[in-house]
Amino acid sequence: MFAGLRLSQLGAFSPEFPDAEALHKGLAHWNHRRLAVATPGADWRAEINENARMQRLEGAYVEAFRAWVAPLVADVPTDPAGFIAWFEELKTSGPGQWDPLFDWLACEAGLGDLQWFLTQEAAGEAGFDDLVAMTQVKLPTRPKLELARNYWDEMGRGHEGGMHGPMLERTTRALGLTPAIDRTLWQSLALANTMTAFATNRRYVYQSIGALGAVELTAPTRVGCVAEGLKRVGVAPEARKYFVLHAQLDIEHSKAWNAEALEPLVAETPDCARFIAEGALMRLICGEQCFETYRAHLWAHAHPVVYAAE
Repeated sequence: MFAGLRLSQLGAFSPEFPDAEALHKGLAHWNHRRLAVATPGADWRAEINENARMQRLEGAYVEAFRAWVAPLVADVPTDPAGFIAWFEELKTSGPGQWDPLFDWLACEAGLGDLQWFLTQEAAGEAGFDDLVAMTQVKLPTRPKLELARNYWDEMGRGHEGGMHGPMLERTTRALGLTPAIDRTLWQSLALANTMTAFATNRRYVYQSIGALGAVELTAPTRVGCVAEGLKRVGVAPEARKYFVLHAQLDIEHSKAWNAEALEPLVAETPDCARFIAEGALMRLICGEQCFETYRAHLWAHAHPVVYAAE
């Protein structure tokens, strides 16, 4: 099986959602609706019924994914020092690390290639700031404070020009990108759906903390490559700012997240280590699947025999 399809069998399929593409597009549209700012309406009962139906589909997918990664977390250390060592090793040997896609984006990809890649990434962006905000609810003091500091950085420390979400939106506009759910690969949507499921369901709070920590741990090298590629093809500094910033800032974020969120949580509740590990691995596996699928698309013209065989 083509590696980019490794998660294609996870979930509860039906005539409405017969495969992974239909399922993740359906979940993505539902997430867009349910997280949007809204006002009271007469159809609130129908909305509750629809949310319950979609939550069952979301839960079936997440639980199938959890079962899939269970053997990978069976022996995760439950002491704080051992767990942090295990977690930090993900940066070196975790799923999707050092994918050749990123050296290619930095050194060879054309502007059109980078635009296609960033369109996929933007359409699958779940909003790190909102995920952090939803995850921090009712956490113990030290982890809650760390997520608050992280959120404050995402908010530009109170200055609109420094907010990370709008910064990425400015990049999207400057490059003329038009991301849309229905034009996005399901693998990218699956990543966003997984992160959203973790943050919006309190039963997955530890998985969300692990997944968000994995982003901070592993993103700097990748976003640095994207920044280099954009600079090489002549993209203006303002449009590259989001990637340049995260190539540096996330290094410090990761250190603080591990010390102030992960370590005290595992010290207080050792059994949570497995759930944090699940979230981290599930996030990285989703990313790995995206990278492999992106390469199949972007490199097909350069390696047609290889990708035809896959």
